[in-house]
Amino acid sequence: MAHFSYVGSGPYCYSNSFAMMFGADAPSTAVIEVATGSPFGVQLVGGHLPFFDPHGWVPETGFDTALTALGWTSTQKRGENADEALALMRESLVDGPVWVGPVEMGHLRHQPEMTGAIGADHYVVVLSVDDERVLMHDPQGFPYTSLPLNDFVEAWRIEKIEYGTPFTMRTGFTKVVEVSEVDAITASVPNAVHWLSQGDNGAAVEALAALVEAGQHPREHLVHFAVRVGVRRLADAATCLARIGFTEASEIAGEQARVLGSTQHPLVVGDHKRAADALRALAPTYDKLLSALRDRLRC
Repeated sequence: MAHFSYVGSGPYCYSNSFAMMFGADAPSTAVIEVATGSPFGVQLVGGHLPFFDPHGWVPETGFDTALTALGWTSTQKRGENADEALALMRESLVDGPVWVGPVEMGHLRHQPEMTGAIGADHYVVVLSVDDERVLMHDPQGFPYTSLPLNDFVEAWRIEKIEYGTPFTMRTGFTKVVEVSEVDAITASVPNAVHWLSQGDNGAAVEALAALVEAGQHPREHLVHFAVRVGVRRLADAATCLARIGFTEASEIAGEQARVLGSTQHPLVVGDHKRAADALRALAPTYDKLLSALRDRLRC
């Protein structure tokens, strides 16, 4: 089956937030995501929590690499405490919107059913702030939403997020060199090879398959986030690799997307064996993708 590109909603918070900050010169979110390296691996954190991104990778790991590949720079700022962070934000907002994150999604109470920290990271673009409320574009599907200042500060503390530093923001987004999407994708391939070489992706997927088959997997995390974002990342990788003529690698990434995507319904309805079988079919594809990318780089 030939790969067919996806366009639609999904948990692409930092890529969407970057695209907003880039404005009219923004590349596609597919290119932004691939430039971060996120599609190229799997990790099973603590032996039980799956993420379809590389071993040792967290979003912040890929940001500066992606910005460089895309021809942009930005300035990262951090407050030592809430008051300092808000002062920095107000100062930065004079020059335009501010990219903020990670924040704790559970404290973003404009999102239905969010009532407190759940350990879920998120990124938003802040448009203005006063003494009572923060106005933002939340790429989860909430443009021009506002939040009480106290709730936003609690989200920004990221007390249950396992990476990142509280009160972090980026400002001063500047395009320093014109880079085409094709050139940005090409420049990102060595980074993809690097990330695919980290850890044992196949073993991580096999271990996840065993958890799923035994009914010991984190179902809510998988069906609401991990599979959705993982499939989209792989689909975008397939699209981007095809654009630069990496045909074999694109076909493998497309296969990965289809196989991982086939787990969504079984995981939702509790067909553990079907989901586990699909994951076992996915496991060897990461080494295949790594080999295909290495072979093309040697050409």
